[in-house]
Amino acid sequence: MKFHAAMLGLAACTLTACGGPQASEPDTEILAAVDGPALATAVLTSETAKSTEEEWGTFAEFFAGTTAGTRDLLSGTATIKPGLEIHPPHRHAEEEFLMVLEGQGEWTVGEEVFTANKGDMLYAAPWDLHGVKNTGDTPLTFVFWKWNSNGLPTPPDPLEAAGAE
Repeated sequence: MKFHAAMLGLAACTLTACGGPQASEPDTEILAAVDGPALATAVLTSETAKSTEEEWGTFAEFFAGTTAGTRDLLSGTATIKPGLEIHPPHRHAEEEFLMVLEGQGEWTVGEEVFTANKGDMLYAAPWDLHGVKNTGDTPLTFVFWKWNSNGLPTPPDPLEAAGAE
């Protein structure tokens, strides 16, 4: 599968090896913009997560904020009712991992659609179109982590840059 091969290549890629910025001292301008203290080591429980019931299912925010290496971090779980999705496929500046804990559905990655089964994980690079939809008969629960990295600038939207030329 083309998607799985691309994911393996991405996993082996480091910023320096793939032409990204060299590892160096953190960008103090970016770090200065981070609000509040970073998350200390802690157990984040489902009882303390901020849960909301939505038309499509349940959203539980375990943590939103800053850690030692991230900013704009959002982590939690979502349970999608059969036949629904949280929102159509979308794109954003943050990197994101999503992992199916229960149920089945489909991933959208760019213009392609892949089966999403229990235990499968999706990685979305900044600004890449992605999404998940419950196509099964039971709820689909997934866990997610979405963030920007401390010390690195927020990736610019390539669609905006293309329109500026």
